[in-house]
Amino acid sequence: MAPQHLSARSRASSGDRRAAARSGVVHANSRHTSRYTVVGNHLSQHRELTLVAIGLAVHIQSLPAGARIGIKFLAARFPESEARIASALRELEVCGYLKRSRERLANGRIVTRTVSCNQPGARPAAAAPPRPRRPKAPRPAPVGVPAEQEVTAYHWPELADVPPPEQEPAPEPDADPAPAPAPVPRRVPPPLPQPLAQDPVRDQAARDLLAGLRRDDPRLTLAERDVHRLAPGVAAWLERSTAPEAVRQALRGNLPEPLTSPAGLVAHRLSALMPGPLPAEPVVVRPDPFQDCEGCDRPFRAPEPGRCRDCRPVVPGAA
Repeated sequence: MAPQHLSARSRASSGDRRAAARSGVVHANSRHTSRYTVVGNHLSQHRELTLVAIGLAVHIQSLPAGARIGIKFLAARFPESEARIASALRELEVCGYLKRSRERLANGRIVTRTVSCNQPGARPAAAAPPRPRRPKAPRPAPVGVPAEQEVTAYHWPELADVPPPEQEPAPEPDADPAPAPAPVPRRVPPPLPQPLAQDPVRDQAARDLLAGLRRDDPRLTLAERDVHRLAPGVAAWLERSTAPEAVRQALRGNLPEPLTSPAGLVAHRLSALMPGPLPAEPVVVRPDPFQDCEGCDRPFRAPEPGRCRDCRPVVPGAA
């Protein structure tokens, strides 16, 4: 009788050889008969979506029509933060699994309409017409009512029987589209000052002053049409007794860098720095000159020679 080798390995059964050779996940599937959702592999195995976005898409596709899927509602339902849920919703929008649009209701309120696409790019199937419910059995007539007066009610689903979908709250600021910028009103430049009276000599001096600005600074080279257009403004300065050198200093001092529009700068300074009119010169009242009295030879002030007050004859009845 041959000895037994207790250290020899036991031979594996032939039925488990194929299962032992496998690696990775092993599916233990059972068929669903109720409460299930069909999800395509294009979503569950998507290469560009994150796991949060894939799970959120599966959750949304499993919800009934009219369910709330706002960011705050989903953040209260799942442990993910509002930022992660908002990012996942944007991923689904980019890949075509969600379509969100804003609509204005009749009462003026703006709501967000969300459409979930289980297969982006495919044409949605036409909705099947609602099936009528089976008529209920007639109730027995109450005592005292003839049978011919019984009324059998048949219930057919109408649009009013379908509960309206619950309106989703407005999306978070990060999901709202950027509002269009408001148009910037165009600023109208103030009009150039105009002289009160025409003076050909003064107008020529104003044109010469504007044309000579390029001698002080080459950047202030003005076109001939700009010289004629701006000359009345310089003439208004000269009319108010402003020295030509003061006008030249106001137009050429502290030039910006870079100077793109010399004519626009000169026009702005002529309007913004316009000096006020000089006040009228005060009237000086001089006293009467001294006169020598013809009676007592005493000096006194009077407009003409004559007698002083003491030497004048007294007129009867004069006050």
